Amino acid sequence: MNRQKGRSHGPRVASKVPVSGVLSILGKLGPGLITGAADDDPSGIATYSQVGAQFGYGMLWTMLFSFPLMAAIQEISARIGRVTGIGIAGNIRRHFPKPYLYGIVSLLLIANIFNIGADIGAMGAAAGLIFPGPTALFVILAGSISLLLQVLIPYSSYVKYLKWLTLALFSYVVTAIILHEPRWEALRATFLPGLSLHGAYFTALIAILGTTISPYLFFWQASEEVEDVTLNATEHPIKQAPKQAPVQLERIRFDTYLGMAFSNIVAFFIILTAASTLYAHGIRDIQTSDQAARALEPLAGRFAFSIFALGIVGTGLLAVPVLAGSAAYAVSEVFQWKASLEKKPTHAVGFYTTIGIATFMGLVLNFIHLNPIKALFWSAVLNGVVAGPVMAFMMLLARNPKVMGEFTLPKSLRIAGWLATGAMILVSLGMFATISQ
Repeated sequence: MNRQKGRSHGPRVASKVPVSGVLSILGKLGPGLITGAADDDPSGIATYSQVGAQFGYGMLWTMLFSFPLMAAIQEISARIGRVTGIGIAGNIRRHFPKPYLYGIVSLLLIANIFNIGADIGAMGAAAGLIFPGPTALFVILAGSISLLLQVLIPYSSYVKYLKWLTLALFSYVVTAIILHEPRWEALRATFLPGLSLHGAYFTALIAILGTTISPYLFFWQASEEVEDVTLNATEHPIKQAPKQAPVQLERIRFDTYLGMAFSNIVAFFIILTAASTLYAHGIRDIQTSDQAARALEPLAGRFAFSIFALGIVGTGLLAVPVLAGSAAYAVSEVFQWKASLEKKPTHAVGFYTTIGIATFMGLVLNFIHLNPIKALFWSAVLNGVVAGPVMAFMMLLARNPKVMGEFTLPKSLRIAGWLATGAMILVSLGMFATISQ
């Protein structure tokens, strides 16, 4: 695969031909980049737009705060997959009682279906803002295309398309540049936050962390590391081939931290765009991503509006397959089914059936009069509820020599991982406190 080629020849070629050096770096990117980009899905865009519209620049600092937490936990998930050659659900099945496994995977599946529904609905609504035709038709097309991408295209080709789809996220950087951002106020709010104990502020903080650190991302990145091992005959789980550890762990760190930085930079610019347009003009009640795009047009012009709306469609095409795929990997590991995006549907029936059912159920949610705002809210709540326990199990797995062999977590990652886990458990408790008010 390209990643292997880039790892073995990148440094030597880069010293002679700069373009080849860039291609070498891009060749190293894979699960981490795609996972980071999928984090900025249409549901996330809606959340970041809400925060920017409601608080202006006041919560830009959260992107700096959340970056080390999400980067650490994603690196841990990738390490589990690469070291053991087994995904997160498979490792939980091997080392913990089955009720824990069934509970976590059930919650993940429910959360992902709600998230898929919200994202497909947002894609359809955004497409309806740009192209003529009924929104319902675009919703059906969005769900169908997302499903076909996974079913018909082998993983080795599919992953290349996913990499290109990450470019859709640059639309939000471009939008901010068009608006002549950043301003001094934005930079000051980023590095010198003004914290508040107001209930709405705390709720927004919960929403940001719940959107940024989502359980489906853990399962996806770990499983994609397993896919890469399975597809490359020269690579093996690190526990079985310790000599591969230096190269693979360095690649994971590079890929993951760059991918998470990319994710948070884009989220930063979405908040920035909403703050400098919607908040600045007194528009504070934004509930969905397409509503944010619609409100942007009279303030920033047709071009900025179109870029923002097209970005919603592009990020949805990236995120929905990740959501459905992560659920399918987890369910398949529970029942020990064959699970690979490289296999034909007839050779991994349970895996692809799960993808189809999850996508279809998410699509159906858009036609049963489910309020899109409530769908976004409950997907955030479910993600928050699932994230804390999953992260706790991941930390227990990653520090266990029976699971990881000699490649248990270094001290720095243990500390960062437990801090991230504690933060998400507090977020989950905060969500319940908010609901009860």
